[in-house]
Amino acid sequence: MSTATATAPAVPVRRLRPDVAVTVVRDGLHLRGRRGSVTLEGSKALPTLWRLLEKPLRDGRLEDLLDGIEPDSALRTAVDTLLGRLDEYDLLVTVPATSPAGPAGSAGSVGGSGSVAPWLEAAAEDPAAAAAALATTRAQVVAASPDGPLARAAGRALAAGGLPVSYAADPALPAGRILLYTRGAGPDRGVAAGLCGGAGYATAPGSAAQIRADATALETRLAQAAAAPAGPPHLHATLIGGAAAHRLLCAAAGLPDPADEGEDGRLLPGLPAVLLADARPLRAEYRSWLGPERIDADRRDDLAPAGTLAEALRRVTALGDRRCGLLPEPLPGSLPQLPVPLAACTPSGARPADGPPLLEGPVGGAPRLDLARLEVFCRAAEQRLGGTGYTVGADPGHAAGRALRAAAADRLGRATDRTAGDPGEWAGHPQARHWWTTLTARLGVSARLEVFRAAPGAEVHHAVVHGTGPAARPVLGEAVEATPGDAAAFAALAAVSALCARDAGLPAGSPPPSGGAVAPLAAAGVRTAAWEDPGWTGGWLVDLAGREAAFQTSLRRLTGADRPATAGRPQPALPAGARELADRLRAFGFTVLHTPEEER
Repeated sequence: MSTATATAPAVPVRRLRPDVAVTVVRDGLHLRGRRGSVTLEGSKALPTLWRLLEKPLRDGRLEDLLDGIEPDSALRTAVDTLLGRLDEYDLLVTVPATSPAGPAGSAGSVGGSGSVAPWLEAAAEDPAAAAAALATTRAQVVAASPDGPLARAAGRALAAGGLPVSYAADPALPAGRILLYTRGAGPDRGVAAGLCGGAGYATAPGSAAQIRADATALETRLAQAAAAPAGPPHLHATLIGGAAAHRLLCAAAGLPDPADEGEDGRLLPGLPAVLLADARPLRAEYRSWLGPERIDADRRDDLAPAGTLAEALRRVTALGDRRCGLLPEPLPGSLPQLPVPLAACTPSGARPADGPPLLEGPVGGAPRLDLARLEVFCRAAEQRLGGTGYTVGADPGHAAGRALRAAAADRLGRATDRTAGDPGEWAGHPQARHWWTTLTARLGVSARLEVFRAAPGAEVHHAVVHGTGPAARPVLGEAVEATPGDAAAFAALAAVSALCARDAGLPAGSPPPSGGAVAPLAAAGVRTAAWEDPGWTGGWLVDLAGREAAFQTSLRRLTGADRPATAGRPQPALPAGARELADRLRAFGFTVLHTPEEER
């Protein structure tokens, strides 16, 4: 009589991710890994419990240990609690029972008999699925010279990740550029990488057409920026080649892109990131970047408008990056910050090859530096788009507020039959009093401030600061706001900003009246203290934000912007560089309004 023995299927096992490091602290443990970290404290028994668990967790024999502990016992409860915390912070991984244990396994093994490479155990949510994807994938390195240091560094990194690698020559490629591709059961993906003097890059994964377009645009940007000194070529090539291979391996395995793994607040979720590397000092960092050619479907989605001022400024910083941005970043630099914070958006030697040269950037001031930076950025973008006729804002409300105020100031400024109101209507406003005193007493400027109501009963006021004296300019500052005090405050502030910029040696005329348009964005998500009345900037912004919607309605009636006849008119064609800027601004969540002169 014969018997047949059935082999039970291998049961997946839990174990500690290979890269997890553990430090025993007083009455506790600190565990840290690639995807999370946790400190457990409060019991002298924790180090002892860890000594019991660590070896089985690293060897994949946790289930054997648990089978030997009595269920519902105090020890089992303590073990389950500790395992729960490790699992909560993603420090445990479930792998096939046949997967090599910890670092003893082959670094490049991705398949065969259910094996999973340790790097996948460290990085993947489902290491077995990632290993299966890589097991059917092969890689190719394309370069003008496949024997070059960058191509070989990338090929070695791909092979270390477990992929078979082939090399191909493409004489049409620039000498410093390589293209990496994967072929397999999933969609073909690629990454471009290159060395440009003392800098280098690795694009986000994409289609062959997308990465070629990204590489061309990036090399143009990097060539425009001030080049870093060249460093050891083999180290720079190893860094760039390895980083590019890492991004491609993660894309092929279905893992998150390395750019998304950290907690870099400068990166914008929803937009691709490019790795930029310097040779001296040798370093690399990711930057949000969107090329001018948006070929792949995942590159065509625009970000939603920023919900807060802080989020808008993150986008300003990304668009103003020195090496891969489109505009100079608005910064205080060496400008004075008293009596008013000033920011400037001036060129730093960069000149787009596919568009008009960067104009002399504007300078402006605001009650706070963050407000000044956003305002100056919007003005610089408008200059690049062609100046008069275009308005840029961080969201639709901000853009509309800026455009409507400018249109109203233009209309009201041409009126000849109006009478200024009583100064007592604005003199008691704390912000108006502060900025008017700053202008006339602190700066010693001879001026007069007049506030006009747009129409009887209308909650629209136009404030104008005129210089007096033989050498005075006709208008030092103006503003359009809902109340006489708000209008007077912003007009005086505009005059102070223009004069301080002039004294700093920068060309600055009377800035356009954008005033309180930013208030809803600046007040969003900000809690003010009970004592922050309109005499404080935060309290003033909250008050302005509460009036903005009704004020814009009044401005639309005044300027005729609510008439159907003004809608639907064709916009004039923009130059190539301006079209790229408008597309990029919208992709980053900014609003670009076309406001032709004839519509005002």
